[in-house]
Amino acid sequence: MAVRRKWWIGAGLLILILAGVLAWNWASLSARARLGAAYGARIGCSCRYVEGRTMGSCAEDKEPGMALVRLTDRPEERAVEASVPLLARRTGRFRPGWGCLLDPTE
Repeated sequence: MAVRRKWWIGAGLLILILAGVLAWNWASLSARARLGAAYGARIGCSCRYVEGRTMGSCAEDKEPGMALVRLTDRPEERAVEASVPLLARRTGRFRPGWGCLLDPTE
């Protein structure tokens, strides 16, 4: 029983430390997530609707460190949505004559 109690105390301390690190760096993490989502949406849209490549091929264009950025094709809108789960979401939309532009942020 004592071992189990120590395990729970250790797990609780680890969670508190992680929460503190997230709170300390939240502004930086949030800004990086927004930047990654915007970059992913713009590059993914250009790859898909300017170059005419498949989404599978476009996913290979992501830079190192962008593993959390998810690209979703929305062909009926000629748009690509990029998201970082729980943190950021941006959409790049193809506009004839202009190429791919990011939708305005809210």
